[in-house]
Amino acid sequence: MGTRRQVTLSMTAATAHAAQLCIDALSTATPASRSPLHTVISMASTLESSRQAWVIHGQSHSRRVGNWPAWFARNAVEKPLLYLHSAHSAAQLSALSNVTRQRGILCNDIENQPSRWPKGAQPSLPLWLATHPRCTPYDPASGEEARAIVLAALRSLYVEGKPGFYYLALHDQDSAAPLSEQDREAALKGMYPLQRNSPFDVRLLGAGRALDEVVHARRLLKQHWNISAQLWSCPSYTRLAREAAAAERWNRLHPRLPKRGCHLRDCLAGSAAPVIAVTGYPQAIVDQLGAHVDARFVALGAGSVQAAAPSRYWIVVSALRALADEGRIDTRQVQDAMKRYAVECE
Repeated sequence: MGTRRQVTLSMTAATAHAAQLCIDALSTATPASRSPLHTVISMASTLESSRQAWVIHGQSHSRRVGNWPAWFARNAVEKPLLYLHSAHSAAQLSALSNVTRQRGILCNDIENQPSRWPKGAQPSLPLWLATHPRCTPYDPASGEEARAIVLAALRSLYVEGKPGFYYLALHDQDSAAPLSEQDREAALKGMYPLQRNSPFDVRLLGAGRALDEVVHARRLLKQHWNISAQLWSCPSYTRLAREAAAAERWNRLHPRLPKRGCHLRDCLAGSAAPVIAVTGYPQAIVDQLGAHVDARFVALGAGSVQAAAPSRYWIVVSALRALADEGRIDTRQVQDAMKRYAVECE
């Protein structure tokens, strides 16, 4: 019994040491302002060179576990795992998570391949991510966000030994948005501000590649309608919703104790301006936030107003409609916007 315990402790220490060496190697590497996909590929190359992590490039489109390259699982000592794959269905992703023992950093590049599905994924896949208790899913908008998430995952899973696995959806659209230390920590919690302008009329939230359309919508709102918008990047709507739901449950069970807060409410506190949250996934992913936002809330995703992710024009129209519903602008401006941008429901 004593010998077995010593082996277990040795393996844990070895894993943590390997993870720290990975973090050190990545921290000393010169980061380039690139897309999330190219940033993670560069990080994978650094990890391969360090020989302290398993880096696997899997391209199987089968849901059968035997077709996933799982030779790393035969090793007796756990190492940090970065798995680059192209799973487009929940069945494939479930098989992959099972064969990796629901451990590791799973990075999906399916968004960059031709597909009739939003973000290249069948609708079941984002729902599976949102409901899997051991999965922490992210949809980074920039290479800086992706880099911060991978480093945090290495520390959380392998240095601190926390259970579960991380998932990153990777696109290849370049973004040069730098992150301060404060923004980096906020991004890991689910959201951070891209502009801290005040006052503002509406708040726009975006995730992943859809954030680019949100940025353009903010400009159109100001140029065409004299509406000021506060802009937020939300790498993980699911993490925001989970923390908010957990805080709400704790407060319900402990009514005599001080209330617990959550990152979502902290970020949106102090204003009644409408919140428009946008994702390239189906709307259900942002619907998770609705119960925890005190202001008027509009969720926009693939299928909300058009088959693909909402365009900048639909985001503008939705923001104007929210303001009209609040009585802050005339409803005729909504009609004028729909005519100006020639938008129609598909």
